Amino acid sequence: MPATQFLISLHGVPAEPLRDVFLTVVRAGRLVAGPEHCIERDYYPGHELTFCRKGRGWARLRGKTFEVKAGDLLWVNCHHPHAYGADKRDPWELDWIRVEGSTMDRTWQMLHADSQPVLAGYDMGRASVELEAIFALMQQDKATHAAWIHAHVATLLALAFDARESHPLPEHHDLPVPLERVLQQMRLYYHKPLRVSELADIAGMSPSHFNRVFRAALGASPIDWLRHYRIAQAKRRLLESADPIKDVARQVGYADQFYFSKDFKRFTAMTPTAFRENEGLLK
Repeated sequence: MPATQFLISLHGVPAEPLRDVFLTVVRAGRLVAGPEHCIERDYYPGHELTFCRKGRGWARLRGKTFEVKAGDLLWVNCHHPHAYGADKRDPWELDWIRVEGSTMDRTWQMLHADSQPVLAGYDMGRASVELEAIFALMQQDKATHAAWIHAHVATLLALAFDARESHPLPEHHDLPVPLERVLQQMRLYYHKPLRVSELADIAGMSPSHFNRVFRAALGASPIDWLRHYRIAQAKRRLLESADPIKDVARQVGYADQFYFSKDFKRFTAMTPTAFRENEGLLK
């Protein structure tokens, strides 16, 4: 079999202000792999989305090996040790993009790609259109194209959610309907005062029974779950806005900035200010 052939190989170097706002593509390409094709790294910036067109491949992530076949999307969070390559008997043909952006880690987790990085049944036809557009924009190297690249990447991510919904993970279990209703309220109105008695009413349970059912299903009391969720939203606001700490506290449901800072440090081991300085893009 012939050696790996790179049909397209592109680099992108978006300006820093654009990286702060958009999902950016810093590397992209298309290749026909030979049996020797293998990438192994301890760490690399960004997330690699690999679209398997033909043939087969494999990936080794977090000590597990996953098979990749035609029609699959392989999602690799390159911030962790990773290895992937072609099946020696049926080497894959693939397109790939390496994406950077402040929301990519969260999207990776939401898709459960941290534990199941191969998404079966991906719409390669629609992906081809988006990838061709990204390739063309990267070759023109205009700052104004960053927003368009972001839009095309967002479409590829939407297709990933479609694929995951069409091929749900086998270990997925739905919550009881009453708890689903409660969680919907908590996610929508986390910024408002929420009492256990009110949540129990939504679930149609007594407060004591609701507490037991909630803890058994989610591993935390309703109040602790809400505090975790509020802090998660606060982290997002701290990274994506320049709002003062007192405003962020109010936005996520804390009337008292001191109590907010105390809770934030409890869950993250950092003050809100330190988190923004160490983790955020707003320096």
